[in-house]
Amino acid sequence: MINVIKEGILLQKTGLDFENEGVLNPAAIRDGEFVHLLYRAVSKGNHSSIGYCKLNGPLSIETRDKKPLLAPQFDYESHGIEDPRIVKIDDTYYLTFTGYDGVNALGCLATSKDLIHFNRKGIIVPQITYEEFNRLINAEGISNEKYYRYNQHDHILEKDGKEMLIWDKNLIFFPRRINGKLTFLHRIRPEIQIVTSIETLEELTKEFWENYFLHFKDYVVLKPKYDHEVSYIGGGCPPIETEQGWLLIYHGVHDSLKGYVYSACAALLDLENPQKELSRLPYPLFVPEFYWELKGEVNNVCFPTGAVVFDDTLYIYYGAADERIACATMSLTELVNELIANKI
Repeated sequence: MINVIKEGILLQKTGLDFENEGVLNPAAIRDGEFVHLLYRAVSKGNHSSIGYCKLNGPLSIETRDKKPLLAPQFDYESHGIEDPRIVKIDDTYYLTFTGYDGVNALGCLATSKDLIHFNRKGIIVPQITYEEFNRLINAEGISNEKYYRYNQHDHILEKDGKEMLIWDKNLIFFPRRINGKLTFLHRIRPEIQIVTSIETLEELTKEFWENYFLHFKDYVVLKPKYDHEVSYIGGGCPPIETEQGWLLIYHGVHDSLKGYVYSACAALLDLENPQKELSRLPYPLFVPEFYWELKGEVNNVCFPTGAVVFDDTLYIYYGAADERIACATMSLTELVNELIANKI
């Protein structure tokens, strides 16, 4: 078992209008001795924007903005910019988030050179109905009742004048090109999928996604496997490159008498072929156990979304009960060695 230290609550909601309901699920990126946190800030009525906090070291607050860094501007994000993740590829920051328009929740991208000015690229995941999705994957003979359970929206085709689409969330880029290609994770419940074959974003056309779904099983990188993740899984923090492979911290969900329980989990992917899972912890990395993880806007939630490394210590930032931001630490070496001990 990994020695995990819960460092406690790092950020809480304030009286400011844009974050008076909760703060959660932060993107994190190290910049020298500082850490940039771009977090989901929730206002009354469950409308989300992106707040900003700068840390001196991994745990000490240096500055915290009193207004959103990013707020909804377009229809696809009109009800919220949610659950950001961030990486830097070459000289460009890739900030991914879920855009929610009140009906559909879809993975979006914004890029920046300075974390001040952002160029919104819009929705980059497929915009597809369940019926079309089901037709395409069935052409390959895929049979997974959970795709039906989580994605058919009770057969509702339209809501508030908008077509109901497959929800595709947890959009997360790898922090460098792999074999010259941009690579990212995304999640159509209950599994985690991967895109590995594009040089530019312009390649993500309707035709690209149709062909992708015709070979869908080739792009499922992780499936629920153990009891703590039996309901569904989703990407968490951007992958961390180690000599042994890409370390992926993700979330696993299982149902209980108290409802869904979200835990932090860990897996290792092949460095040059990240579609290949090398190993996975057979138990959760950490679970909700303290009051600030057990009680909140959504109970029983540890939702990891950002991670940085200082020396050999891995700092994982996570949403706690969908209301607060907390941090857990552990030895990076110890975690990777434990994963190697559980190689497939």
